Amino acid sequence: MNSWAIQQHPSTPDQARPPAPAAAPALGRDLHLDLTVRRTAGLGLRAALEDALREATADGSLAPGTRLPSSRALAADLDIARNTVAEAYAQLAAEGWLVSRQGSGTTVADRAPTRRPGPVPRPAPEAAIRYDFRPGRPDLDLFPRAAWLAATRRALARAPRDALGYSTSLGRYESRRALADYLGRVRGVRADPERILLCSGFAQGLALLGAELHARGTGPVAVESYGLRVHRELLEAAGPTTVPLPVDADGARTDLLPTDGTSAVLLTPAHQFPTGTPLHPARRAAALDWARATGGLVIEDDYDGEFRYDRQPVGAMQALDPERVVYAGTASKSLAPGLRLGWLVLPEDLVAPLAARKARADGQSSVLEQLALAELIESGGYDRQVRRARLHYRRRRDRLVAALATAAPRVQVSGIAAGLHALLRLPAGRTSEPDLQEQALQQGLALDVLSRFRHPLAEPDGLPPSLVIGFGTPPEHAFQRGLDVLGELLAANC
Repeated sequence: MNSWAIQQHPSTPDQARPPAPAAAPALGRDLHLDLTVRRTAGLGLRAALEDALREATADGSLAPGTRLPSSRALAADLDIARNTVAEAYAQLAAEGWLVSRQGSGTTVADRAPTRRPGPVPRPAPEAAIRYDFRPGRPDLDLFPRAAWLAATRRALARAPRDALGYSTSLGRYESRRALADYLGRVRGVRADPERILLCSGFAQGLALLGAELHARGTGPVAVESYGLRVHRELLEAAGPTTVPLPVDADGARTDLLPTDGTSAVLLTPAHQFPTGTPLHPARRAAALDWARATGGLVIEDDYDGEFRYDRQPVGAMQALDPERVVYAGTASKSLAPGLRLGWLVLPEDLVAPLAARKARADGQSSVLEQLALAELIESGGYDRQVRRARLHYRRRRDRLVAALATAAPRVQVSGIAAGLHALLRLPAGRTSEPDLQEQALQQGLALDVLSRFRHPLAEPDGLPPSLVIGFGTPPEHAFQRGLDVLGELLAANC
């Protein structure tokens, strides 16, 4: 068996090459083409080349619209006759795989035939959702594209040479310094840049913490009896088991924290998820007293602490004892989850161990996003974005409350002084949570129910059936109609 592997490289330096038209996927002379031509017994060279090109087109290696190298260039790379390449191109054009136009070269056909049709994918359930009121998701239309692009350009222009190389797993110092200033100013966090770890969202930060706690041989982690299942799963996958801590109208019952080996407690003190209540000052004090007495750790998930409407800001717990509290924040709500920007403000004894774990996990988070965030913060753009988002979500919250007051006055709305979701307590003895959720889905309305967030080991607590409604996700054009559908659903069942 003979084989040739070709890789077409630019023949001119980047600065001399004219820019490609925006609509063209790639110019033939600029195309980096990985193609293996296998010639077996009974198969001529031209036929082998045709098979290789068909295979690359069928499996998507050569995307529709891609311009191929000229026959002269491809022949030179393969060290074969130009006519062989020209004839192969002509044959594939006749079969519909390629398109050849005089003066425009040869491109992959927009609708090239498929050699090995696979099963038709089944539509995802998401396709049936027209009004997405699930919590924990921001309005992606609010992402400040122009400001982020400008910050990225400035960051690239100012970045030192070493910024594009391998860096400390803690993250770029410029970004940690900007975050330390911002968190101290806005959330009251006592942050030193040397104690900030930048990570891929809160999920990675929690997984790193869980692994370190497990490695130290400590006990289970207490979590609020209502919270995100994924957080429990991340901790348990890292090693520690989780035990539920009851939640009531004053937040988590930190006065009930066990003193017989529990190593840490995960709290959402500014805005408990999903009930929406802030942690009472006495409960904050109880959590810190427990941590000092037992050597335990408080993990403070400040997932939406910047979004408050009818109350004064609730400062971060971390400021009360930076050596016993890990402060965790993220840009997922203020900017977008897809950026994967999160941070941990760590006690001194956790900095080195978690930096080492981050280094083993993925080396470092993307430097460009880190530097762009720093530029956005230092230019004031991040503050402007938060204010803009806060006003937007407050208006949405007010529209939700007004719509429900008219359509379903028996439904009690709570947890709305801050954040991006509301708790809707249903009248007793009416439709069950699962039935209501199913009815909603049949009308294209996605929402969550309180019981879905309950820890499987939590004791009965007497909380009434409730819906958890996120008002951040629906795009503006669908928001009002979504409110109408939600109101009609509740009116018919409550």
